[in-house]
Amino acid sequence: MMKILFAAMLMVSTFVHGQDLEGIRKKIKASDYNGARVDLNKILDAQPRQKQALILRGQVRGYQGDFYGSIADLTVALEVDSTMAEAYNFRGESKMNLGDDEAALGDFNKAIKFNAKFADAYTNRGLAYFNLEAFQEAYLDFSKALEIGPADADKYFNRGVVRAELEEFVSAIDDYNKAIELDKTDGVLYNYRGVAFYNTGQLEKAIADYNEAIRLNAKDPLFYQNRALAKSAAEDFKSALDDYNKAIELDAEDPDMYNLRGVVKFNLQDQDGAIADYTKAIELNDTNPMYFDNRALSRMEKEDYAGAVEDYTVSIELFPGDPETYFQRAMVKVAMNNKYDACLDFKRAEELGSAEAKAEIRKHCK
Repeated sequence: MMKILFAAMLMVSTFVHGQDLEGIRKKIKASDYNGARVDLNKILDAQPRQKQALILRGQVRGYQGDFYGSIADLTVALEVDSTMAEAYNFRGESKMNLGDDEAALGDFNKAIKFNAKFADAYTNRGLAYFNLEAFQEAYLDFSKALEIGPADADKYFNRGVVRAELEEFVSAIDDYNKAIELDKTDGVLYNYRGVAFYNTGQLEKAIADYNEAIRLNAKDPLFYQNRALAKSAAEDFKSALDDYNKAIELDAEDPDMYNLRGVVKFNLQDQDGAIADYTKAIELNDTNPMYFDNRALSRMEKEDYAGAVEDYTVSIELFPGDPETYFQRAMVKVAMNNKYDACLDFKRAEELGSAEAKAEIRKHCK
C-alpha cells in the first residue's frame, strides 16, 4: 500500500497542469515578464527538467535581455526533448541577439526540420541571413514566412528591406505598399518606402512619404535627414537646410548630419557656414576622408589654397587609393602656380585610373 501511495505522489510532483502554463503564457503576452518568471521559478524549483516551463522561462529571459540565461534554459529543455522546434527557435533568437548569427542559423535550421510550417523560424532565419549579408537566402525565407502566413506588416516589411538591398526597388515598393495597407500607423514603413521612391527617382513621392513618417513620429532625426536628401536632389536647398537643422536639433552627435548640412550650405554659397559644419563633423569623426574633401572644396571656393591642400593631404593619408583626391589636390596646386607638385599629383591620379588627369598632364606637365 505504501508503494502505491508513493508512486501516486511522484506522479503529482512531475505534473504541471495546463492551466498553470496557460496563465503564464497570458502574463507573457501581456508583457508581465516578472510575474511570469516568478511562476516559472516555482515550477522549476520543484521540477527542474519540466520542458515546457523551461521553454517559457527561456523565452522570458530572452525578452528581458538575459540571453545567456535564455540559452541555458532552452538547452536543458532540448536535453529533455531534442525535437522541440519552439525551443530551437527561441534559442536561435538569443544567439542572434548576442551577435552569433552563424550559430543561430543552426538552431533555426533544426526548428524548421522539426516543424516545416514554423513561420517565425523562417522569419528569424531570414533575419540571420540578412545580418550575414546573404540577401538572396533571406529573401527566400521571408517569402516562405509570407506563404505560410498569416500575412502581416512585419513580414512584408522584412521582404521589402531585403529586396531594397538587392536593388529591386520597384518590388520593394510593392512590399512596403502591402505593409502600409496592414499598418498605417508606423512611420518607419513610410520612411523605408520613401527611400525606395528616392532610389527610383520619384522624389515627390519620396518627400510625401517622409512627410507622413514625420507626422507619425516627429522625433526621429533620420526622417528629417532623408527628406532633406530628397529635397537636395530636387535642388530645394533652403527647405533641405531647415530639415537638417531639425535633424541636428534632435541628434547633435551625428557627424554625417553636419557634413550633409555643410553640402547644402555649399550649394547655397554659404562657404563659411559649410566650413563650420565640416569642421564640426571632423571634430566628431576625424577618420572620414569625405569630410576633409568637402571642407577642401569650400576652402578652394574662398581661395584658401593652403587650407585646401592641407585637407586633401589628410584625406589622402586616410584613403590613399582615391585618384579623385590626388586630382583635386593637383588642381589646387595649379591655382597656386605650383605646377611641379601639381604634376606629381596628376601622375599619381593617372596611375590610380583617373581619365581626367591625362588631359591635365598634357596641359600642364612637360
